[in-house]
Amino acid sequence: MKQDEEVYTTDTGLPENAFRELAADEKYVPVMHPAHDQEEVTLYSVSMGLLMAIVFSAAAAYLGLKVGQVFEAAIPIAIIAVGLSGALKKKNSLGQNVIIQSIGSCSGVIVAGAIFTLPALYILKAKYPEITVEFYQIFLSSLLGGILGILFFIPFRKYFVKDMHGKYPFPEATATTQVLVSGQASAKSGDSGQAKTLIIASLIGGIYDYIVATFGWWAETIQSTASAWGQTIAEKTKVVLSCNTGAALLGLGYIVGLKYAFVIFAGSVFVWWVVIPLLGTYGTPEFQAMAPDALFAEYARKMGIGGIAMAGVIGIVKSWPIICQAVGLAGREFKGGAKAATEVRWQLDISMKQVVFFILIALVAVFLFFWFGVIHTFWQAAVAWLVVTIIAFLFTTVAANAIAIVGSNPVSGMTLMTLIIASAIFVGIGLKGQQGIVASMVIGGVVCTALSMAGGFVTDLKIGYWLGSTPKKQETWKFLGTLVSAATVGGVIIVLNKVYGFTGDNALVAPQANAMAGVIEPLMMGGETPWILYMTGAILALLLNWLGVPALAFCLGMFIPLSLNTPMLVGGAISYFVGNSSKDKKTNDARRDRGTLISSGLIAGGALFGVFAAITRFAGYEYQNPLGGGTTQILGCVAYALLICYLMWDSKRAK
Repeated sequence: MKQDEEVYTTDTGLPENAFRELAADEKYVPVMHPAHDQEEVTLYSVSMGLLMAIVFSAAAAYLGLKVGQVFEAAIPIAIIAVGLSGALKKKNSLGQNVIIQSIGSCSGVIVAGAIFTLPALYILKAKYPEITVEFYQIFLSSLLGGILGILFFIPFRKYFVKDMHGKYPFPEATATTQVLVSGQASAKSGDSGQAKTLIIASLIGGIYDYIVATFGWWAETIQSTASAWGQTIAEKTKVVLSCNTGAALLGLGYIVGLKYAFVIFAGSVFVWWVVIPLLGTYGTPEFQAMAPDALFAEYARKMGIGGIAMAGVIGIVKSWPIICQAVGLAGREFKGGAKAATEVRWQLDISMKQVVFFILIALVAVFLFFWFGVIHTFWQAAVAWLVVTIIAFLFTTVAANAIAIVGSNPVSGMTLMTLIIASAIFVGIGLKGQQGIVASMVIGGVVCTALSMAGGFVTDLKIGYWLGSTPKKQETWKFLGTLVSAATVGGVIIVLNKVYGFTGDNALVAPQANAMAGVIEPLMMGGETPWILYMTGAILALLLNWLGVPALAFCLGMFIPLSLNTPMLVGGAISYFVGNSSKDKKTNDARRDRGTLISSGLIAGGALFGVFAAITRFAGYEYQNPLGGGTTQILGCVAYALLICYLMWDSKRAK
């Protein structure tokens, strides 16, 4: 057992097999001993987690609505947790830091679910004064959506974080885990080369992204249309090429790897270099007059939404045995039959019996909320409840898959599809007009928050799996974080509406909510829905699945702009090059792992300094860049090339 103890308590970082698939007889052993109790839930960890949830909920909602930028809170919270534990000289703080991060990260997912949808009610209220918006509608929409997201995902935890170990890259979870484990290693040894490498990479990535976002000394996005020949090609053929030069996206692509990055990029290429040129060349005169970006936003992107929806259906079908197994276990527990096998602390979840019981209570609460708080007609509330239950459960695996593969949750696209489907059903049962608008947006808020929570929660649980936390404790205290975050976000949205408003001069931007309002209004007041585009994407997803191509990754590429997918491919290519740059396998593995650590630093720095950049913009600082667009494009190429060289050079220093 002594040898096992040495493996379990290693302070050199994560085990060697943390990021790869395991052999048939191989087991993964986390950083914290899986069989022994660990100091996790304490007064310090819970109180700090709740404080982080309040602060980051308010900050993310404020900045997201003010500048149209929603930052991810998980990584900054992890950095703060590590810094505080170091400053307070806390021993064995890793388990507590995981709880702080898990509770605090409720802020980001609740904010995303709320501000993408609910401000649309205030936007439409400016046109239709009879629309009423109450605090309890915003609060309960976020709270119940978050609770459903937690409960719907728990049965899938073992599948995503344990059974699929090494098969998904989990880029955001990887970066957060590296932050937490490096802080622990540094605290134990007093001086850790791993922590130093991570800090240097974080500073490089953070300062790099901050300069781009705040000063614009080089172009944030390199695009072919910046040149005369590129503009000519775009006008005649609608073909464009663009690449975001951000450090965080480059690191994200490295962790995702070449396989998934290539599939995602292929989805973008199909939309941008096939669909859009066909529409712009052979379409109607209206299409031919539109810019490629407009064709993407108005038409081509909606094929991606349909594909993502169908990928969700495919995921449910493939996961059906897992669902049946979970339901069967719950049934046996209810009957008092065979009990589940005894699990060590590291793999202990809330019992399926309790999960099913809580799901039933949550669904009853959702129905009562719809009936008494939103729609006021029993059978229409029942239809709305059925739509929410089916779609939220259906897309839970889609959200988790998307986060596991690319680190980006297409929650806005899935919510948009939910709103369109729900609105079509509501109009069919006579629920339309202004009452239909309120019903659709509140229901959209529930679904959006549920999907946002499911995607964020898989990150928390994967972090806990790598480090050896107790899943049951993460799951239990996630509910409290959701409650606090929902109350904070509801209050902030109401205050911001009173102070700034979401329409008129000097109003808050709220881009996602404005988009949702633009879709809902014609549907409820009479309009057309591009079903043919959604169906085209759905059929394409079926064909991709039949050919063995990851449909979700491909359709994510169709939905996400080309400029954000190109750096994914660049990072994936660097990962492949670094991992095959030597004839010695151990050297390749060491270089690949060091590259993962550096990439995690680029992501962490980009996330943290992204908050600083948003605050700078909010404070009203505007830098007048004297350089022309052509010069910044050239400098963007140079800066991006230097960043790529740094990532490759530093990764290959591993021995």
